[in-house]
Amino acid sequence: MSQKVALVTGGSQGIGKAIAERLVHDGFAVSIVALEQDKIDDTVKELEAKGAKALGIAADVSDRDAVFNAVNETVDKLGDLNVMVNNAGLGPTTPIDTITPDQFKTVYGVNVGGVLWGIQAAHQAFKKLGHGGKIINATSQAGVVGNPNLALYSGTKFAIRGITQVAARDLADEGITVNAYAPGIVKTPMMFDIAHQVGKNAGKSDEWGMQTFAKNIALKRLSEPEDVANAVGFLAGPDSNYITGQTIIVDGGMQFH
Repeated sequence: MSQKVALVTGGSQGIGKAIAERLVHDGFAVSIVALEQDKIDDTVKELEAKGAKALGIAADVSDRDAVFNAVNETVDKLGDLNVMVNNAGLGPTTPIDTITPDQFKTVYGVNVGGVLWGIQAAHQAFKKLGHGGKIINATSQAGVVGNPNLALYSGTKFAIRGITQVAARDLADEGITVNAYAPGIVKTPMMFDIAHQVGKNAGKSDEWGMQTFAKNIALKRLSEPEDVANAVGFLAGPDSNYITGQTIIVDGGMQFH
């Protein structure tokens, strides 16, 4: 059997990098799509040093053509596409009265647009390749319950859950499953920046900002990126073949459903 191929957007750092590492561990060839070429190159080198077959592509996921080009390049150079992980996202702190039209366009363009274009591009590739596949989208626990100061971010993440459910219904007959993962408070640069801004807005410390989100975690610890990657590994593998349209919450017990 030929090696399975996964594409991970936002795969050069944080959760996306951990996902790429997990998929490599599970035997996938991996395509990393992100904005900053230096970080992409560093991640590809790290993966190749572990014996992985890896490809790096610089692209802005809010640009539909760029996403389609990245998927096409992945298929051309790695020979297939089996799993699409729409992970890239922005998480600015946005108290309600501070939100601007430019912020709205940027955050929705990346977080929602990037997922839509990723679904479309993966669907096109699966059809051309003549097989089904798995599409896995990044939502958030902030897309399950609204979080303070995150109107734009939470709004996009709620939207992704809805898009995931619709796409799961629309694509099921073609052997394509569509699911989402909802991280909680993960030790990533983006989360630390959010905590810093929330603390700053309240005249408090970074730690106070982090605890605003982290205080209700049942397991009493912040998430490591690998905790999220483990769930994505499950969704990318055969054990999840009968699961579609679902959001798996990976938050240590903040939200129960």
